[in-house]
Amino acid sequence: MEETVYTLQQLLSQVRGAVDSSFPVSVWVKGEIQGLSVNRSGHCYLNLIEKNILTGALLAEVKAIIWSSRYRSLATRFEQETGRNVSDGMNVLVRVTVQFSELYGLSLIIEDIDSAFTAGEAFLERQRTILRLEEEGMMDLNAGLELPPLPRSLAVISAGTAAGYGDFMEHLNSNPYGFRFVCELFPAPMQGDQAPEGIIAALADVAARQQEFDAVLVLRGGGSATDLACFDDYDLALNIAQFPLPVLTAIGHERDVHVADMVAYEHLKTPTALADYFIDIFAQEDYAVTTLAGRLSLAVRTKAADQRLRLDRNVSRIRAAVSASISSQRQKVDMLSYRIGALNPASVLAKGFTLTLKEGRRVTDSAQLQSGDVIATVFADGNVKSKII
Repeated sequence: MEETVYTLQQLLSQVRGAVDSSFPVSVWVKGEIQGLSVNRSGHCYLNLIEKNILTGALLAEVKAIIWSSRYRSLATRFEQETGRNVSDGMNVLVRVTVQFSELYGLSLIIEDIDSAFTAGEAFLERQRTILRLEEEGMMDLNAGLELPPLPRSLAVISAGTAAGYGDFMEHLNSNPYGFRFVCELFPAPMQGDQAPEGIIAALADVAARQQEFDAVLVLRGGGSATDLACFDDYDLALNIAQFPLPVLTAIGHERDVHVADMVAYEHLKTPTALADYFIDIFAQEDYAVTTLAGRLSLAVRTKAADQRLRLDRNVSRIRAAVSASISSQRQKVDMLSYRIGALNPASVLAKGFTLTLKEGRRVTDSAQLQSGDVIATVFADGNVKSKII
């Protein structure tokens, strides 16, 4: 039996016919985007792939195209509804028309993207990241570090031209108390696919000089959900959790809480709120010192007044005691003076008594005298000499 021989074009034409008959209308297909690029004409080219969930082995791959007439509107709507750009590594659910060309092979023409599917995948991925960090004991690791009582040397990771960084520095340095902080910028991209890797590299630079800093600050200052999606990255969160210094974050608006915030030592809503965080630490310490100084001054004044009162009382008591002692001694002196005065020879002589002297010595006994002795008799008004016969 003779076998049919096809030309290549005939074979591929039959394949095209089989494809057209099998997929006469568009269908929904799930896959992961890989190798996405947009050319100058605005056409978006990419590959859709499927991997083994357990091993990660590649199971299928096909080329896909979004024509420029659809790409701009699809991409804009997708970003508005999911908060993310269409990018590599993203799992998507797309409506496609299956085409086969004898020259270009099989390809899928993407007509629509299910935003709800991708948003749900992103949420699930974030939840898986959180669960993984919890299972590894990383959620409270950085929060367990100790921030110095007065942290003033700060390593700041941010984009140098970012408004959030400028707001932080202005608010910190113009604080009404005049507190001075030492801040050093470690530049890094703060949005997009390159942000996690760039921030991790900046953290490594800080870690190499960790003895110079009290804390690390990661500043972003708001943005769209797409811009901030990078802060849900597992590797970035892991590096923050394991960092040897306290890491404080301010990456988003009031409504945003990211995985990076959850593993940080502390997270504030805005860069200016983070500046206030450090200013308040110093303000509280200043208030405590001022209050203590006032209390010490009051205590010293109170103690001095008490001691002065005690001293005044003691002085009064001493003065009273000295006065009483002087009065007593004066009485004793007066009495002694009276007694001395009473015993004064002149007083005795004035009463009619005399004093007998022999050779200048007082005679108190007649036995001291002999015949022929010359004696002097002292009267109150004069002396006489006599001879003993």
